[in-house]
Amino acid sequence: LNRSSDLKLDKNKSLGYNVIKKEGYGMLHYEKKLKTRNIYLNQLIAFKDKEPVKVITGIRRCGKSSLLKLMQEYLLNSGVKQDQIIAINFESLEFQEMNYKELYEYVKKKIPTTKRAYLFFDELQRIERWEDAINSFRVDFDCDIYITGSNSYLLSSEYSTYLSGRYVEIKMYPLSFKEFIDFHGYKLKEYKTPIGEKRKRAVNENDEIVEIRDLFDAYMRYGGMPGIADVGLEQDKAMTLLDGVYSTVVVRDILEREKRRGLRQITDAELLRKIILFLADNIGNNTSLNSVSNTLVSENMIQNRERQGKPATQTIASYVGALKESYMFYDVKRFDIKGKEYLRTLGKYYIVDIGLRNYLLGFRDRDRGHSLENIVYFELLRRGFDVAIGKIDNLEVDFIATSANEKMYIQVTESMKNELVRERELKSLQKIHNNYKKMVITLDKALDDEYDGIQSIDVIEWLLK
Repeated sequence: LNRSSDLKLDKNKSLGYNVIKKEGYGMLHYEKKLKTRNIYLNQLIAFKDKEPVKVITGIRRCGKSSLLKLMQEYLLNSGVKQDQIIAINFESLEFQEMNYKELYEYVKKKIPTTKRAYLFFDELQRIERWEDAINSFRVDFDCDIYITGSNSYLLSSEYSTYLSGRYVEIKMYPLSFKEFIDFHGYKLKEYKTPIGEKRKRAVNENDEIVEIRDLFDAYMRYGGMPGIADVGLEQDKAMTLLDGVYSTVVVRDILEREKRRGLRQITDAELLRKIILFLADNIGNNTSLNSVSNTLVSENMIQNRERQGKPATQTIASYVGALKESYMFYDVKRFDIKGKEYLRTLGKYYIVDIGLRNYLLGFRDRDRGHSLENIVYFELLRRGFDVAIGKIDNLEVDFIATSANEKMYIQVTESMKNELVRERELKSLQKIHNNYKKMVITLDKALDDEYDGIQSIDVIEWLLK
């Protein structure tokens, strides 16, 4: 579609597919119509035709390739011609062996001479010295550049310095709950209860009603990988898809990448899996590299290498670093609210998609509170907040969320109906004496909406705002 001018595009709305006809060959290719993800598309549109290279980052299969296609659709609909768009997916065999010089020559032959070009490079981290080609495009041609990458090594210190001030990063995550509802074919409709309260319900295209809580339970179970919407909310199919995501991240973005870089730090696939399971099992818990190391040493999964001058914690640090680079896990630092400083110890880790956690550990209800915390954390990131864990005296605040014009202190709990739990969740927030917003986000509210200025908010309502 992006490399040939003899293609015509028809819209077949009843099927939900784009029917692409290639003239002269009598061939039909059906491409599923893409769902729009405005939170990210609007960011790309805001930087259209501006100098910075647009770099979209995120875990494999979270929708980066589709976002590039959506941006190309937007350009075509806004008057850009097909021959101005050059798109390459480096996952394709056609381009996998290409080097940075061959990439430059390929684009040079196709670039229009009298009009601005729009260059789209998907999974660019596969090309060594890609930054040389990108900088040459910037210098030599009138072009607007869009890149995706599934590993933060793409923007590691050496590369970000090379492109210093010349790129903007758009961080992409799996589907929010609101997107999850849309991707699975439901619309939200408001209705009034018999006592006059306004509430929402989910309705599909056949006007069948589904309770929003049931959809949220599915979201808690299968997570927000966009591909789940294609296979459906069936456990076997969803787990197969998540297995594919997990395997791709571990093999391509960690083990194979280490070989390409020649570092050979991440060589033990079984140890890597054990660390993944540990971190997945301990989301929302205070965790240090020492605690990971001690647990694995006690299970004889790793030898303490103090005698060789390389302690187990250093080994663990390499593996955890690779998991963070692949966007599978995110770490959150602790902030001393009274001392007004970040602490070096006992941060927390969260997994990028709760469905991946369930794939790794199985389905269980005993720590739904931590799963809720995980969901709230990534929703805060989607909404543009910087997030830290709060410490005040010997108590903890789940999240301090800060943006350019807002600051919030947040506790997350499964239920606020039990009096002892309610007192525990409110206690740390009550110790914070400032005028910033304080709230408890919960799955099971009590009747009160506020406790001494601290808001009590239903997590589903909050996610749908």
